[in-house]
Amino acid sequence: MGILNVTPDSFSDGGQFFDTQAAISRGEELARQGAEIIDIGGESTRPGATPVTAKEELRRVIPVLEALRARVKVPISVDTMKPEVARASLEAGASMINDVGANRSSPEMWELAAKHGAGYVCMHMQGTPATMQANPVYEDVVREVAEFFFERLKQLNGCGLGREQTILDPGIGFGKTLEHNLDLLRGLAGFAELERPLLVGVSRKSFLSRVSRSGADSRLAASLACACLAVERGAQIIRAHDVAETLQALRMTEALLARDGK
Repeated sequence: MGILNVTPDSFSDGGQFFDTQAAISRGEELARQGAEIIDIGGESTRPGATPVTAKEELRRVIPVLEALRARVKVPISVDTMKPEVARASLEAGASMINDVGANRSSPEMWELAAKHGAGYVCMHMQGTPATMQANPVYEDVVREVAEFFFERLKQLNGCGLGREQTILDPGIGFGKTLEHNLDLLRGLAGFAELERPLLVGVSRKSFLSRVSRSGADSRLAASLACACLAVERGAQIIRAHDVAETLQALRMTEALLARDGK
């Protein structure tokens, strides 16, 4: 899954593709590099991010979505917490909603995905982007995230959203400390009993620098290490900024893992 942020303030590439034409060109480039899903986001969800209105988010996302829908052959996902943005995006041709706000209580987003037969990424987050890193606390982060998924799958099913439409994302960096992130990555295999595809997004996140002792602009190697481990532990979708490099690393990982089952 290639990341396409059409925002001025995302943590890694904010502003780089804020211009509509630049975003369209970047989306085409991601597809050429091998992205099998393009994930368009019009609102930053970095820690402490300022929310934007649905109108502004739609202004950023829809022109890029419509242009890419006509130019690339891969499915397009929209990264949004707002049902009104999800509705317009699905009507404009999006195939998937990547919902970091899946911890809400309102069913509207889930009913929309069910109505449109869309893929739905159910992500775990403690709190909101504005508050999530204030003081995240868990007794056992892997167990608690698994329990969240188990309960959420029942609610999604109650809204008509089929299990075959649902992808689970443990939300690395969303209301988690460094230790929580590492525990989740090590414990990904524990989610296999839920029998749903796992999406993992670690690309360029700040916790990587704390381990690798690298600067904010040199987190690629650490991102690749986590992506390869995630696949080894059962992840099926890796969300990444650096698609060509990530794909190369994952092909090598899969080739090595295939030797185990020869």
